[in-house]
Amino acid sequence: MGTARVASRAQLGLAAPRVEVEVHLGAGLPVFSIVGLPATAVKESKDRVRAALQNSGFEFPAGRITVNLSPADLPKEGCRYDLPIALGILLASKQLKAPDESVARSEFYGELGLAGELKPIKGVLLAAAHASRDGHCVVVPLENLVEARLVAPAAARGAATLLGVCDLYARRGGGADDSSAAESFAAPPVHGAPDLADVRGQAAGKRALIVAACGGHSILLIGPPGSGKSMLAQRLPGLLPTLDGDEALDVASIASVSTRGFDPCEYGRRPFRSPHHTASAGAIIGGGPRARPGEVSLAHRGVLFLDELPEFNRRVLESLREPIETGVVAISRASLQVEYPARFQLVAAMNPCPCGYLGETSGRCRCAPPEIARYRARVSGPLLDRIDLRVEIPALPSEELLGERTPADAALTTVFAAQRVKRTRELQGSRAGKLNAELSGDEIQDVCKLDRRCRLLLTQARSRLNLSARGIHRVLRVARTIADLAIVDFAPADRAMQNETGPIGPVHLAEALQLRRGNT
Repeated sequence: MGTARVASRAQLGLAAPRVEVEVHLGAGLPVFSIVGLPATAVKESKDRVRAALQNSGFEFPAGRITVNLSPADLPKEGCRYDLPIALGILLASKQLKAPDESVARSEFYGELGLAGELKPIKGVLLAAAHASRDGHCVVVPLENLVEARLVAPAAARGAATLLGVCDLYARRGGGADDSSAAESFAAPPVHGAPDLADVRGQAAGKRALIVAACGGHSILLIGPPGSGKSMLAQRLPGLLPTLDGDEALDVASIASVSTRGFDPCEYGRRPFRSPHHTASAGAIIGGGPRARPGEVSLAHRGVLFLDELPEFNRRVLESLREPIETGVVAISRASLQVEYPARFQLVAAMNPCPCGYLGETSGRCRCAPPEIARYRARVSGPLLDRIDLRVEIPALPSEELLGERTPADAALTTVFAAQRVKRTRELQGSRAGKLNAELSGDEIQDVCKLDRRCRLLLTQARSRLNLSARGIHRVLRVARTIADLAIVDFAPADRAMQNETGPIGPVHLAEALQLRRGNT
């Protein structure tokens, strides 16, 4: 008879609260009970743990076994508690003798197979990050070791079986830790991204894409089928700078708790999410019984591409309005409330009319004006008001599409454009600590000052384009980005960009207004 405590962690959104797995062996009829708000998968661990212990050569204790998952009011889900429950039983029954301090400083995660093998679980990266901050070691299935060592390189250890974990802590030399597999891993460099030089023509579209990348602005591409809208959208991630350490950890943590899980080979890469237009609001925003992150959160610090924008459900499109503004998604359920970051860059594409060929010289379009109005009305005014750039992408003439690539197309490569984007973002970071698209109202007043000519131009444009107050702020942010890009283009390449704020001129403001006008 005895008791034992083994540490693990739950997963609640992007939080990983500590869970103490308390095991008590008492006298009485054989009963194995798990308390502490366990979900079905946790309750079923009784049979997995029993078979794993017996098939690993251990004796399953007779008598009353009580497992308490503390704190008792925190919901427990998943198979991650199999390993700590099994270790708790072994420690309480004195079949495993391990130093108390080593167990107390460790956290255990893993699903047990019936033969005692350890199977990978989801959410290891998030748990390892929190454990590392508390100065704890984590023991995970061998297949999760690379993931854990991304955030806890010196404090993560892996094992393939339950016996391997026991050998690790009983010091019987079982060779449970596969250090070479983790130490040889490094996040792969971003390569093979589509090149901007492959896009023929579309100078206005490329310019708008670079402006959007520089300031983190949302963009809507409007044009007929086959004009290059998707090609431009797919090249935006290659223009963005690589993620820094905190950003990469945030992106990886969100992926770690998603349904798909986290792929270590994607660590450090900006996500590019392109959901189908039949996706539900729960799939886009997040939700479900376990409050999983949706596409807007999986695209955090990356790109969310919505092709065929008017074909999305109206409820789905309207649900995007809040995360576009705030960069955060709050999901509330009866038993839990979680919050996920959603600072994504929206790229949307649509046709100018239902058939897609409005304005072409071929005259193929037969859409009546009421049909066109109904088609465009599928995207509401409040949502359009939150999109900074609206750019027409016309169909290319045959000679431009089939002829030789022009010098201008060949010169504007992704590598060259990415350098301009990086320097422009560095200028914004040194000035305000954030991108222009994230500037608040007070910051806009300080950073986007206008002279008399610009104020007159903006006043006239507001009446002609029916700009809202939000629309004016977004125009000013885009104009600030265009002015910053001009500073970078005329500054020497080897000069550091430090808090430079050139004035917004009429040319910059006029281009921002033109980019917002579009064809909607």
